[in-house]
Formats: sequence, C-alpha cells, structure tokens
Amino acid sequence: MTIAQIKAEARSAGFAARKAAFDKGKGQAAELLADWLAPHAGRALSGYMAMRTEIDPLAAMAAHQGPVCVPVIMGKGQPLKFREWTPGCAMVEGAFGAFIPAEGAWIEPEVLIVPLVGWDRRGYRLGYGGGFYDRTLELLRSKRPTLAVGFAFAAQEVPDVPIEPTDQRLDAIVTEAGVIHFG
Repeated sequence: MTIAQIKAEARSAGFAARKAAFDKGKGQAAELLADWLAPHAGRALSGYMAMRTEIDPLAAMAAHQGPVCVPVIMGKGQPLKFREWTPGCAMVEGAFGAFIPAEGAWIEPEVLIVPLVGWDRRGYRLGYGGGFYDRTLELLRSKRPTLAVGFAFAAQEVPDVPIEPTDQRLDAIVTEAGVIHFG
C-alpha cells in the first residue's frame, strides 16, 4: 500500500470521527483556544472559516488582540496567502468553497490556527491532501519562528498520522478535552 493510499484511508476514518464529534457538540473548545492564544496578543494570527464539520475557531479569532487573517488558496502546489479578516467583513466564496474576505490587506501570520482531519500525540496532523499548510508553514518557519496550533475534536486523535518528509509538526493541539503541547 502506498503512502497516498494509507493517507486516503486515514482521511476517511478521520472525516467519520470528526462528523460524529461535530454532531455531539464542541464543549468549551473555543474558550480553550482563546486562552491558548492570549499570550500571543499583538501577533498576526491566521484562523480559518470552518466548513462542513470542522470545529469553528471564529469566537477565538474575534477575541484575538491583534491582526487576524484567513488563508486564501492561490493555486495548486503554492503556499497559502492570508487576507485580513475582521468580524462582519464582506466575504466571498474562494477555492474549495472556503469563504475569504472580499478585500483587505495581505498579512503574513506568526501564529496559525490549523484545521485538520486527524492528529496524533507526536504533533502531526492529517490535512486534506493538498499540502497547502505544510508548504506554507515550511515557508513561514524559514523566515522566523511561526507557531501552528491544531484545532480539532479529541475524537479526531489517531495513534499515528502517516507522515512524509514534507509534513510539518504542530506546536500544540486544542480540543474540547484540553490543550496538548508538542516538542
């Protein structure tokens, strides 16, 4: 079985676990995320617009004391760019159906809230398969310290995410069950 096939099977299981957790509710996850972000006030933060059964970081993004942006997919095989977001700003549908601000400054984040399909206790995440966050984190981390916090349901934990040399580790994961720091 190839790594691509292993990851595809892991994604399928991850989506099922996330849907079941989503249907049960998220508990205090957004407040835990806001607490984790508080020491990073003033730093540029990237969040995301939740889609389907993703856990929603909007409340934590709105509470952040500093610039906030969301990812914009520029094209296949390219790193993400980030457009400034504020509560209530005009949004348009971007690539893959994710909403992005209709206008606004381009911001380079120092802290990223990262969506995912699955995660493990080593700090690895299973994404959607496009490599956008891995490529982006590698680029940002080559310039300066950049933090990546996964935001997910505890039920999305897997024993071991199948990894490749290009996969970037998370610095922490926040779930409704608590916060785990890696490395």
